[in-house]
Amino acid sequence: MRPGAADRLLLAAARRGGALVGAMVISSLLITGVTLALPAIMGRTVDAVLDDHDTARWLALSGALILVLVVFDIVDDLVAGVAEARSTAWLRHTLLGHVLALGPRATRRFTGGDLVSRMVGNTARTGNFASGVVWVVMSLVPPLGAIAALALIDVWLCLTFLVGMPLVALLVRSFLRDVSDANEGYFRVQGTIAARLTDALGGIRTIAAARTVDREARRVLAPLPELHRHGLGMWSAVARVSARGDLVVPLLLVAVLAVAGLELSQGRITPGDMLAASEYVVMAVGISNVLQSVNQLAQARTTAGRIAEVIAEPPVAYGHERLPEGPGRLEFRHVTAQGTDGPVLEDLSLVVPGGALVAVVGPSGAGKSLLAALAGRLVDPDEGEVLLDGVPLRRLAREELRRAMAYGFERPVLLGETFADAIGFGLGTSSTEELVAQARAARADAFIRHMPAGYASRVADTPVSGGEAQRIGLARAFVQGGRVLVLDDVAASLDTVTEHHISQVLTGALADRTRLIVTHRASTAARADLVVWLADGGVRALGTHHALWADAEYRATFQPLSATKQPVRVGAGGAR
Repeated sequence: MRPGAADRLLLAAARRGGALVGAMVISSLLITGVTLALPAIMGRTVDAVLDDHDTARWLALSGALILVLVVFDIVDDLVAGVAEARSTAWLRHTLLGHVLALGPRATRRFTGGDLVSRMVGNTARTGNFASGVVWVVMSLVPPLGAIAALALIDVWLCLTFLVGMPLVALLVRSFLRDVSDANEGYFRVQGTIAARLTDALGGIRTIAAARTVDREARRVLAPLPELHRHGLGMWSAVARVSARGDLVVPLLLVAVLAVAGLELSQGRITPGDMLAASEYVVMAVGISNVLQSVNQLAQARTTAGRIAEVIAEPPVAYGHERLPEGPGRLEFRHVTAQGTDGPVLEDLSLVVPGGALVAVVGPSGAGKSLLAALAGRLVDPDEGEVLLDGVPLRRLAREELRRAMAYGFERPVLLGETFADAIGFGLGTSSTEELVAQARAARADAFIRHMPAGYASRVADTPVSGGEAQRIGLARAFVQGGRVLVLDDVAASLDTVTEHHISQVLTGALADRTRLIVTHRASTAARADLVVWLADGGVRALGTHHALWADAEYRATFQPLSATKQPVRVGAGGAR
């Protein structure tokens, strides 16, 4: 990721703090001014006590400054916290919106755990940028002001201090170089661990059943030594600069105090001036606050780069066209779609007749699910074009395309608070009667009604089996409507009776839609008007299930039990 993109994102996030950033600047200025004035006032107070002159007034002034310092320090922390929260919230909304706009492509480019790491931890650090800038600037003011104050007390004190300033500058430069490299590596490895943990949680049942918990824990935590190395690098950079600072600061302090003692002995400064000078020297060489703020900025810039890397991915672009009236005819024109190891589908041309029930079959890896995703533009082809009723999918408006397409998946994710929400999830709203009717058509109504609160039962609190989840996903697809229904192996976890009932719905109540069904079951293919047999990157054959059954390789594409049976013959009334 180019640095410019990260810097632009940092500035955009800082602007979301709005007037609060200005308030933070004002409170920080007041704190800085009081911090600079306090040593001088306390020095005057010491002189007043020694001379027994205006002691009460100077003591009161010192106490008032300390009170102002405490109050505005609290205000500064509060204002900074609110500004950081606003910036972080904007970053998270922006990143989440972009990830969702990327669609399925997001999880091919970045793993789920890595995206979560960027969205949670990285945005929080990036959101601290505005306060970090203010604090860096304000932490520079006291040292500079302290140098000026030393000059006002006695010019020789200032010159003595300036002799050692090049050493301080070298310390800061070395720290910035070391900590930037360590930060980048640390957050990268942190994202890797988060991605592996997410994968492990997704397969937790398999891990438990296979008794590989310890091995999986080792796999997830395998990058820890590298994370440890980068973490040590960060702390080593801090330790090195602290150790060198611990050497430089006392030397400067001793040198300035030696000159101050000489000036005091010659009557050029007062005891109060010497006290103030000692405080200003400590303030002038107090680089720890500067380095802490600089480290915060370095981390914010690193995490901003990780966020900007995701935002740089172009989202799916939609057109503005509307669909004409049509039966839902799909056409694939010379479509090529790449996988990780090369083209999965290559120069594929296919027409799915409008209103037809079309089964897509083929061996594992033939591209069946990819074809289903291409049909509704869940992914785009690398070459060629997919058309719906004569209109290329790329030229359709987002809402128009999603209204036209409905999807059911093998492992549906049930989104929403309740089961009613999960079935009605999508564009538009549906009546309760429609939800129940489609749940009944998907054979989900009976088991939902037996739940504690029926359709109002919370999804998170009510576990369901794989087959039940598939039926709820089917009900959701039925509710969505549209002219094309794409079902990607939705019968994988269904028993034979339920699968037969769903097939009757597909050939009966839903016969007015184009139905593209990815299947491994011969019984489903037998009920189709047309079977698309995929193999070797393209369409091996088109035809009815009965006509294709004569080919032994075609029979081998189905579940082993089906290969020993005769094809199911289908008449006008469905399966017999």
